[in-house]
Amino acid sequence: MAKYDPNPSTTPLFSIIIAAYNDWGPLDRCLQSLAQQSKAPSFEAIVVDDGSGQAAPESIRRWGGHYPLTIFEQSHTGVSAARNQGIQISKGAILLCVDADCKLQPDCLANLDAAIAESVRHDCFQLHLVGNCTGLVGRAEHLRLETLQNHMLQANGCIRYLNTAGFAIRRTRVDVVAGLFEPVALRAEDTLLLANLIQDDELPLFVDGAVVQHAIPLSLAGYIRKAIRSAYLEARTYNIIAAKSVKIRVSNRERLNMLRSMWRISRQPAIGRSAWIVLVIKQAIQRTSSLVYRFSLLPSPRPLQQVIPEHPMPLKAEDHRIVPR
Repeated sequence: MAKYDPNPSTTPLFSIIIAAYNDWGPLDRCLQSLAQQSKAPSFEAIVVDDGSGQAAPESIRRWGGHYPLTIFEQSHTGVSAARNQGIQISKGAILLCVDADCKLQPDCLANLDAAIAESVRHDCFQLHLVGNCTGLVGRAEHLRLETLQNHMLQANGCIRYLNTAGFAIRRTRVDVVAGLFEPVALRAEDTLLLANLIQDDELPLFVDGAVVQHAIPLSLAGYIRKAIRSAYLEARTYNIIAAKSVKIRVSNRERLNMLRSMWRISRQPAIGRSAWIVLVIKQAIQRTSSLVYRFSLLPSPRPLQQVIPEHPMPLKAEDHRIVPR
């Protein structure tokens, strides 16, 4: 791994922004993948510690010997606010968001650089996400990502999908002071960003050759528990999106087509039918949790009240009326 000049004379092309919250192990592997980039353009890495229980250990800080690394600590305010903070202190012309549990393939930055240089009309870029197929949860995640990306890819090369596990945008497209993400969105913040882009009549360009592996270091039980917790937070964000009158959710017919597509893809030996079953269970639980949250927001019926005339007159029992307030 090459060392870098701690006093570079040029501004980096890429600012790689990573929000971290108590996930130092996965982040260490993410930063290692940056050090292993081949023929990469100049870049800096910005880690925003979103109120972790302990400060970044030396295993994280040591990567500053291989490329410019900034670690910014803040109180726990959520991933959206953390990424906005990273944007504010960034210097690069291209802002690249990745998750702490991601690993960039060795030619990822080089391929992304080439795609951006050839696509001057585009400002936003969705990287190609894959899962880690060494475990059941990773195979389920890979199946989910492959199905979504195949289904949402448009004929013109753009994609109706945005996942900040690997998303790049030109600095000129961003209000650096205000930030790119809406801090009220604690989950599905990338989907809300997609809704904003759709309102501006823009979709990200899909960069197939810039591959990011999104690993999920969870057991199967932890994977399901996270799905339940996330569903409630995502439902709140979807309420914000609904107010924008932007169609994001797929129809029931599309869901059925995607399930069929997932079934076909799961025939691959590297994925397997068990991954399909896990994914169907997870999505069913998420959908149910989201519906429960949505119904919990419905106004409760008003109590019934007996209407008494201002000047009561003797009434027979059958003449009483009960009407809603």
